[in-house]
Amino acid sequence: MARPNRWLRFIWVGVLVLSGAVSWPGVLRGAVAGGQRPGGGSSPADTKTQSAGGPLEVIQVQPNFYMVAGAGGNVAVQTGPDGSLIVDTGNSRSAETLIATIRSITNRPIRYIINTGFDPDHVGGNERLSAAGLPIGGAGGGGGGGVRGMIERNPGAPIIASEVVLLRMGREGSDTAFPGPAWPTETFTDTKDLYFDREAIQVFHEPMAHADGDAIVFFRRSDVLVVGDLVDTRAFPSINLSKGGSVQGLIAALNHIIDLAVPPIPFAWQEGGTQIVPGHGRLFEEADVVEYRDMVTIVRDVVQSLIGKGMTFDQIKAARPALGYERRYGATEGAATADMFVEAVYQSLLKERK
Repeated sequence: MARPNRWLRFIWVGVLVLSGAVSWPGVLRGAVAGGQRPGGGSSPADTKTQSAGGPLEVIQVQPNFYMVAGAGGNVAVQTGPDGSLIVDTGNSRSAETLIATIRSITNRPIRYIINTGFDPDHVGGNERLSAAGLPIGGAGGGGGGGVRGMIERNPGAPIIASEVVLLRMGREGSDTAFPGPAWPTETFTDTKDLYFDREAIQVFHEPMAHADGDAIVFFRRSDVLVVGDLVDTRAFPSINLSKGGSVQGLIAALNHIIDLAVPPIPFAWQEGGTQIVPGHGRLFEEADVVEYRDMVTIVRDVVQSLIGKGMTFDQIKAARPALGYERRYGATEGAATADMFVEAVYQSLLKERK
């Protein structure tokens, strides 16, 4: 059954206001108290610091969970008695300011780093943040063996990522190559489980989605999902076909996020529930992902139908299969445009037909 979309939330709130059950000031106060300003903004506890690449903004998602924006990709910070766990490390030029920002959140050491992919705006700070951290037990990545031993670096916070991320970052001469100290030191192929800061954490590899190294991180007690570049509610998806991305894998990953996320009960159209931290842009919730998944699926189905009619790519492009979504997702500077997205869907579907 399709989930109610965001417009139903507005209709429901309007009914409550007209009936006198709630007032607009009360609605607005409730939005701010819940850590979200009306329209998806940030909470009153937000702070900003300046980095080489621009200001960093700290948004408190849960009592022990923060999102740091402005370091390239969004960075998630979980804190607790064991230390801090970081998801993604932004770009390299913001690394020092990011470290200072994390230390302003907690005085406990960085104990783990998890990467949701291999793009430079998500792994650029790996080397510096790992070196600034401390491994639990005094030896990162399993002591002197494994990748940590091979690259002969001093123990720091272990870096966890899918095995594909290590292969991409270690491929000399490629545009995804990084020096050894930035590589993941612990890898997995399907899932990875951790228990840290009194919280169960699950990491899932999402193969052939935005690219072939994507992962999502589920903090079960905090009820937060960190999803990297799988969702950007400001823009059409960027499907990197040359790095193993596909439209079918992206839809499968979005469905997995929807399966893991839980809306507030009893009214699924209310704000709240599982908080989702994207690789770029604002915080959002399950309903936002449902709308995004539906958009990708509809464009996929239209392109597939036009391919079935024997139309060329130029003819499909002229038909503008993403027209109904261009104003919403096509205006972000530097993001995938409608034509780029349609072409990626077209090429992905053709590849699957071979």
